[in-house]
Amino acid sequence: MPMIEVRRAAPGDIPACAFVINGWIDRTDWFPRLFTPEQIEGFFRDVWDAREAWVIGDPVEGYVSVDPAEGKVSALYTSRPGAGLGKALLDAAKPGRGTLHLYTHVPNEAAQRFYRREGFVQVGQALPPEPPETVPEIRMEWRA
Repeated sequence: MPMIEVRRAAPGDIPACAFVINGWIDRTDWFPRLFTPEQIEGFFRDVWDAREAWVIGDPVEGYVSVDPAEGKVSALYTSRPGAGLGKALLDAAKPGRGTLHLYTHVPNEAAQRFYRREGFVQVGQALPPEPPETVPEIRMEWRA
């Protein structure tokens, strides 16, 4: 199996990261498109300086974004689920942290299985979505 290289993301990676999440939205029948692809790219630009992010692939096939102040995985998306990309990205985000947390959509059972394999546990019950979101989420936490 070829080595999967992860690197810190740079501002020039924003369009590629937005492309990955837009692809996920378009492939996911239970998740509604609430924002245009251009708006999603703008959301990345709005928070970029407050996040730590890593990307994988050339061209970029996935990314993870962490809010270091909160220890929150804000986003983890790949264009090839099941190929080891998500694991490699989380492995890059974990060092030096005692804990991480994230929210994942209730219908996304594959993501929940993945996070459990990576040491995350569900804490609490499903949360109602915060508008404009429409899909309930659960909180999961990881501790070193």
